[in-house]
Amino acid sequence: MSFWLLLVIKVGVIVGVVVMPLVLGIIFGELKISAHMQSRIGPYFAGGRFGWAQPLADGLKFMQKEDLVPDAADSAVYRLAPYVVLMGTIATFVIIPFGPDLIARDLDLGVFYLLAVSSLGTLGVLMAGWSSGNKYSLIGGLRAAAQLIAYELPMVLAVVAVAIQAGTLSLNGIVEAQATTELFGLNIHLPYVIIGQGLGFAIFTTAVLAELSRIPFDMPIAESELTMGYLTEYSGIRFTMFFLGEYAGMIAFAAIGATLYLGGWWIPGFSADDNLMNFIGPLVLIGKVLLLAFLFIWFRWTWPRLREDQLQTLAWKWLIPLSLFNIVVTAFFKVVF
Repeated sequence: MSFWLLLVIKVGVIVGVVVMPLVLGIIFGELKISAHMQSRIGPYFAGGRFGWAQPLADGLKFMQKEDLVPDAADSAVYRLAPYVVLMGTIATFVIIPFGPDLIARDLDLGVFYLLAVSSLGTLGVLMAGWSSGNKYSLIGGLRAAAQLIAYELPMVLAVVAVAIQAGTLSLNGIVEAQATTELFGLNIHLPYVIIGQGLGFAIFTTAVLAELSRIPFDMPIAESELTMGYLTEYSGIRFTMFFLGEYAGMIAFAAIGATLYLGGWWIPGFSADDNLMNFIGPLVLIGKVLLLAFLFIWFRWTWPRLREDQLQTLAWKWLIPLSLFNIVVTAFFKVVF
């Protein structure tokens, strides 16, 4: 079997068996959690008492809607944009390790690849905003570009500190480094969020929320100002692709954060070389992904939307200096200890 065919099969299995069920589960979780936080009932018709089939019903509804292309739109770019966003997200799962040997492709420059493909979403959003032929879409696309560029830098710098501490750019290597890092010379192994990268984790999480354009960083959409921003003209299956792309992106970034800061498939008390982790590792990683996804949902329904100046100030005056400080401190302790 050729390399590319095998890679496509592996990624297809990951997306079909892990990502899509998680997407539906997190959509349902967000509906229920937001309802609870706002003292509402939430969905309870589709799927009986608990409304478990509401995400499926919403997807069926969107697929039945007419796929419209505005007369003023650049048809080819307009149609391609949602697939660029979704494929950029799917490409990140190529290097996410679910166990010591459960990875589609373990790249030596995995972190570099990760940061490269995650930026494809910015291109897709710009394509959608510019090609729609709508002023609200264009403003939303430009806002998205400014926001994603601003928060891409602190996210990259936060990941650089992890690579310095682990001494590798391989995601599997970073997980193994967390499994072998000792605390003050003692035989105690803990994830990086506890040993050295607590600040980096906070910066990374904040930047991820901005990359996903979720409240409090939803200025590119801002319904009260821009209708739906760069999504204004989209309907039917293409709107569904953007919608799924947002939640697939949430899972992708949660998996990245869990791998870099929470130990990925590894849990304290087990060896990174233990073959048992090939069986329980995927469940461990999924549990950590769900934990971070809950954190993203909690933030969305807790904080108000930031103004554009507040959003840019947070990135350029706070997160970037803090991430540079984190790199300096990490490099110092790496050299000294």
